[in-house]
Amino acid sequence: MEQPPDIRLQGLVKRYGEVAAVDGIDLDVQRGEFFTMLGPSGSGKTTTLRLIAGFERPDAGTVELAGDDVSDRPPFARDVNTVFQDYALFPHMTVGENVAYGMRISKVPRADRERRTNEALEMVRLPGLSRRKPAQLSGGQRQRVALARAIVNRPQVLLLDEPLGALDLKLRQEMQVELKSIQEQVGITFVYVTHDQEEALTMSDRIAVFNDGRIVQVGAPAEVYERPGNEFVAGFVGVSNVLERDGRRFTIRPEKIRLLEEPHDGLHTEDGVVRDVAYAGMVTRYLVDLERGGELQVVRQNLETSSSEALEQQGRPVTVGWSEEHTYAIPKDEEGT
Repeated sequence: MEQPPDIRLQGLVKRYGEVAAVDGIDLDVQRGEFFTMLGPSGSGKTTTLRLIAGFERPDAGTVELAGDDVSDRPPFARDVNTVFQDYALFPHMTVGENVAYGMRISKVPRADRERRTNEALEMVRLPGLSRRKPAQLSGGQRQRVALARAIVNRPQVLLLDEPLGALDLKLRQEMQVELKSIQEQVGITFVYVTHDQEEALTMSDRIAVFNDGRIVQVGAPAEVYERPGNEFVAGFVGVSNVLERDGRRFTIRPEKIRLLEEPHDGLHTEDGVVRDVAYAGMVTRYLVDLERGGELQVVRQNLETSSSEALEQQGRPVTVGWSEEHTYAIPKDEEGT
C-alpha cells in the first residue's frame, strides 16, 4: 500500500471577513521533504502554516497528517512542532530546561530527558551550554535552542515560520546551511515559510510559490527559477527580464545575458544604451535600454573590472547577447495567478 504524504491539503480555505487569506489550496508534502512556502507578505503562506499547525481552523477543506484528517484537532493533538521567528524561549529557564520542557510535560523520565536534551543540543552545535539562560546567548544561539526544543521529540512534521528573519545576513546564510544539514540528519519533514527567495532556493527540495492566497507554482528550486510558470513567479523568484519580440513573450535571467565586446556567433544580439550601473563588489548590475524597446537587467561578475571601470559604462552604447536556450516562454498572468 502506498505511503500517504506527511501533509495533504485539499480545497483549503480560510477567510477573514471578505478576504480569502487562503483561497482553495491543494498540496501534498512527502515524508522527509524540506518543503518551502515562498511568497510576498499577505500571500497566504503563514496562514497555511497556521492551518497545518492547528492555530487556525479552515473555513473549508481538510488538513491531513500522514493520512489522518486533523482539521478539527487542536495543536497539541497534532504530531507537529513549530519554530517561530521570535524563538519563544522561556527566559527564566536554562537552555536545557527549555529543550526538555515538552518532555517534562509528557512525563518522560529524567534520565531520558537529559540524554535526549544533550543529543539535541549536540545536533544543533550547542554542547555544554545547557546551564545558560537565553539572555546569555546570541541571536543565532537562541535560534538553535528553539530548533533543538522543536526536534527533541522527533515530531512527524516541523513547521518553521520565517525562523531566520531576525538574524543578520552572514549568520542567516550560515544557518541556512545548518538547517538543511540538520533536516537531513533527523529525517523529519520540514515545512519552511519565507519571503526570501535565496533561502528558498538554497535549502528546499521543493518550493510552493504563493500569491493572493493561492499556490501559483510548485517545483524543485531549479525548475521554479529556470522555468517560471507565469510572470509573477518570474519576477518574484529572483530577478527576471520579460521581453516581447515578434509576438513571443519570454523571460531571461540577468546572469544569462552577456555584454559583448565583439560579434558572437550563435547568440541573439540587440543594441542598447546603459542607463544605470550598480557596482556591488562581486558583481555589477547594468540596466540597458534596448533600441527595439524594453529594458534588460544584466549581471556581470567583476573578474577584472574595477568599480570605476564599471561606472564609466553608464550612458554608453552597448550590444547584449543571449542564447535562445536560456529564454523561457511565459504566458501573461491570468486572473487569480
